[in-house]
Amino acid sequence: MANVKVDFNKTVGRIKHINAVNNGPIKKGRSQHLDNFEAYKELNIPFARNHDASLCYEYGLHHSVDVNKIFRDFDADPESPDNYDFFLTDQYIATTLEAGTETYYRLGESIEHWDKKYDTLPPKDFKKWAVICEHIIAHYNEGWANGFHYNIKYWEIWNEPETEEGQDPITKNTWGGTTEQFFEFFVTAAKHLKNRFPDIKIGGPALCWLHEWGASFCKYMKAHNVPLDFYSWHIYTDKVWKLKADAENVRRYLDEAGYKNTESHCNEWNYVKSWWGGFADTLVDIADIKGAAFIAAMMIEAQHCPIDMMMYYDFRVHCVFNGAFDCVTLRPRKPYYTFLAIAKLIATGDECKSISDDGDVYSLTASGNGKTGVLVYYTHEDDPRDKEITLTLNGCSDNVSFTLLTADKTFERVDNIKVEDGKATFTLPPQSLVYYCEE
Repeated sequence: MANVKVDFNKTVGRIKHINAVNNGPIKKGRSQHLDNFEAYKELNIPFARNHDASLCYEYGLHHSVDVNKIFRDFDADPESPDNYDFFLTDQYIATTLEAGTETYYRLGESIEHWDKKYDTLPPKDFKKWAVICEHIIAHYNEGWANGFHYNIKYWEIWNEPETEEGQDPITKNTWGGTTEQFFEFFVTAAKHLKNRFPDIKIGGPALCWLHEWGASFCKYMKAHNVPLDFYSWHIYTDKVWKLKADAENVRRYLDEAGYKNTESHCNEWNYVKSWWGGFADTLVDIADIKGAAFIAAMMIEAQHCPIDMMMYYDFRVHCVFNGAFDCVTLRPRKPYYTFLAIAKLIATGDECKSISDDGDVYSLTASGNGKTGVLVYYTHEDDPRDKEITLTLNGCSDNVSFTLLTADKTFERVDNIKVEDGKATFTLPPQSLVYYCEE
């Protein structure tokens, strides 16, 4: 038995940007008229990080987003607009913005899993790379080179740069240099860009998973007086508790380094049971009900962790980590409806006090224009049991409707769950989400 108590009379603050993602929608009418634009727009995604966009055909593939894709000849003059190709990136950002989502721009390169690396090697000239990025920012925020005034807030330098001692060069998929080279590179780029654009937020490094490396990075940056508006890091796991552990660890070493006001962004995360044996099963789970329940549990956990932003990886179509949209038809899958439920909740207003006495049952509620809540039963166990749940609602009428997302139901309203005298008792199968609202 799990007991969840909700008090709609007690608010605890705004809900954070827990429903941001990596990458945007497909423009209407493209790809044989297959697109996910309207479905994406309905989710009210606040930010879309554009990492790995250049691996997506529909965004322009190797002609979009990445620094080396926009400025293709590093030996060319960075002051000349003729040396930049913004066309397809312009379209991609405009489409994302049309869907109501701001771009969170990753300055760097997409991952390269190939045995030969092309764009993930250290730039030949760190200062020149920073100047090139300066012009990319100016194009989107200041109108340079027939550009725009989008006021893109977040600009992230690179992605997953940490390397291990003795690591084989062909396994360095995102930074082909040494740690020392990356530290020097980041210092040069961050200082140059922040000096040129003091009002935008500069951050990085999109840490993959080596938090000892991350702590050393923060200490080095502070010692060299580098402004760090946000610090980004990633987690792939099947255990929700690890998110809190990593978030608290990141906050601790940021504070210890002197970056107490630096935002903490977990800007890549998804369900992964195993990267090796059983990875195929992981991919099946990502796109099905277990992935949907995991998303809800992680978003709810993030709301109560020292995290300022969460960004699911990935909404890029034809990507195996995209649980929300079918890779062939682009139709919504079960995880899509988790995002929909969270979007409905966030649109309601402030978070309300909610307590669960069961570690596998998570709850997030809001009160404002209406009273809503999301409750999820997620467990990483392979053979879990059904869970009986008693939901107590204080400050809410008994006229409440319930919508279920389970293996058998895809966000369907049900009539067999009733609230009487502020309480409802029901049984959920494992990996289930309940969205409820006052009528």
